Amino acid sequence: MVFDDRRDAGRRLAAGGLTSFAEESPFVFGLARGGVPVAAEVAAALGAPLDVLVVRKLGAPRQPELAVGAIAEDGTVVVDVDMARRAGMSQARLERTVDRETQEVRRRVERYRAGRPRLDARDRTVIVVDDGLATGLTDLAAVRFLRGCGAHRVVVAVPVGSQQAAALLRQEADEVVCLWIPEELQSVGQWYRDFSPTSDEEVLESLAMAASRSPGPASDGGTSGQS
Repeated sequence: MVFDDRRDAGRRLAAGGLTSFAEESPFVFGLARGGVPVAAEVAAALGAPLDVLVVRKLGAPRQPELAVGAIAEDGTVVVDVDMARRAGMSQARLERTVDRETQEVRRRVERYRAGRPRLDARDRTVIVVDDGLATGLTDLAAVRFLRGCGAHRVVVAVPVGSQQAAALLRQEADEVVCLWIPEELQSVGQWYRDFSPTSDEEVLESLAMAASRSPGPASDGGTSGQS
């Protein structure tokens, strides 16, 4: 199974396992940046509100694409201690990485929401959408973050993912919907014909298009970057 691009993946993901959630009036959260175009198609198919959720991976030394952990908007940090140790990441290096990525999380929250409060997940079914699962750590941080926000049910939905990541997330999410779990996943991008980086502008465009389709449901009442 190969997807043309993230939007094709989102349409196929919605049709392939998410239509039944429409009756629960869910909120859809796309993980920035690459998960947002996928989530935009899911939200459109379900007639659901869309919001962005900023979670940053904590990259390994000399292998920044390899996540040894992740940090969410409220400062929730998830770390695979064994992986970090194998990657040669010291505690001091980890703390510096957390500090750096915290600054980037704040920048993105300010850019994407511009003071608009996040959708209020309390007592709601929420669908966390990403463009794929490699280690699953960023999505795990998102699940824990939304649990802390009081979400009633947390569903993780992705077009493609590794067996290990899906198993990890099933321990904490209420449901994991993954269209394609190959025997071996070397990278998420190998399952896309076009896996070009998603820009801030594309994130903002997706959010604006989604907002134009919906009346704008209740937010969490907080300010940008706060939980």
